[in-house]
Amino acid sequence: MLAILHNRTYRHLFLAQIAALTGTGLATVALGLLAYDLAGERAGLVLGTALTIKMAAYVTVAPVAAAWAEQVDRRKMLIGLDLLRMAVAVCLPFVTGVWQIYVLIFLLQSASAGFTPAFQATIPDVLTAEKDYTRALSLSRMAYELESLASPVLAAALLLLVSSATLFWGTAAGFAGSALLLLSISLPSPAPRAPRPIWQRTTRGIRNYLRTPRLRGLLALNWVVSAMAAMVLVNTVVLVRAGLGQGETAVALALAAFGGGSMLAALLLPRLLERVSDRTVMLAGGALGSAALAVLALSLFAAPLGFARLAIAWAVIGAGYSAVLTPSGRLLARSAHAADRPAVFAAQFTLSHACWLLFYPLSAWLMAAWGAGAAMLALALLAAAGLIAARHLWPKDSASPVAHSHPGLPPDHPHLQGGQPHAHPIIIDDQHPEVPKKTQC
Repeated sequence: MLAILHNRTYRHLFLAQIAALTGTGLATVALGLLAYDLAGERAGLVLGTALTIKMAAYVTVAPVAAAWAEQVDRRKMLIGLDLLRMAVAVCLPFVTGVWQIYVLIFLLQSASAGFTPAFQATIPDVLTAEKDYTRALSLSRMAYELESLASPVLAAALLLLVSSATLFWGTAAGFAGSALLLLSISLPSPAPRAPRPIWQRTTRGIRNYLRTPRLRGLLALNWVVSAMAAMVLVNTVVLVRAGLGQGETAVALALAAFGGGSMLAALLLPRLLERVSDRTVMLAGGALGSAALAVLALSLFAAPLGFARLAIAWAVIGAGYSAVLTPSGRLLARSAHAADRPAVFAAQFTLSHACWLLFYPLSAWLMAAWGAGAAMLALALLAAAGLIAARHLWPKDSASPVAHSHPGLPPDHPHLQGGQPHAHPIIIDDQHPEVPKKTQC
């Protein structure tokens, strides 16, 4: 898997991701401490509002940023957004009011909403062989999980030497490091298209996404992973501290079980995907995670929650979570031409975070209103509904060539080199605004 790091451009991209993730992890810890300094016992409300602002920025800003990305050099755009994130991080140590946190978080997450999809869309242009790209997706998933484990440890070590506000300077350094790494390489950037109306550019990614059958299935799977993982990410602290009466170390171990399951699946997926289709792996991952949540829920009606059962269930859910999310980049890359990839990746970013925006508060409310067992069962049933929808929306033969004609094109059009009718796998674009019926377009 590490052989792909011999590619200098990808190696610098991966290191840039590590630098930015480390900075983000430090900011997460520092933000919690800052919220407590400013709001005391109301710190949870402040952080909850900040999380809502983050998700709202992701959902609203990503399509606009993708429209802008069509007309600019991708490398310059990524560096500029890193520098904006660095500037915001530099401002955070000087915050004196809660409202300032909200403004800066919106700016920071808006920059991330532009950066992340464009960054993700660049990798399949750098690693053009699907086998290499699959390995890159697995490395990326492992990097995310390692960051969630390592950043709190790094923050704790730094706090022995410096104040909590100083952690934000570490965040700024992470984004600066990312920008410098991007500055050291050249990136493929598709030639700008002929100008389009802003509304078309803003909505193009979502329209293409929703017109592609396998991506409609991916949207349903985003629903599945949000339903099953929201229980882990939102309620672990309540389950461990209040339900089991254990301390902060146990909370960290439970979340580490989820991350460990995710990392193990990411490590195994490249070889598995050489033998099994993405559709089979992703549906199986969704089913595995949903079943683990349902089994844990039903067990709570028979016996009190135990830490071992919780950790095992969280590890299985983590494996299912990774089995769905890791191959999703392959689907997105296959479903768009190079020039459209930023828009389609931005659509995935927007729609997946819309699912999280629904399930984060829903999982908290269900837990508070119904208790752990009923909340888990409700979320497992919602995940199962999404799984059924995904199986229906994503045809098995979605990557197969479709025989069709283009009556409106002249015979010498470059697209008709094979004559009419012709056959090829369908990617939604100007020539194929929807999946054509066979032998008719």
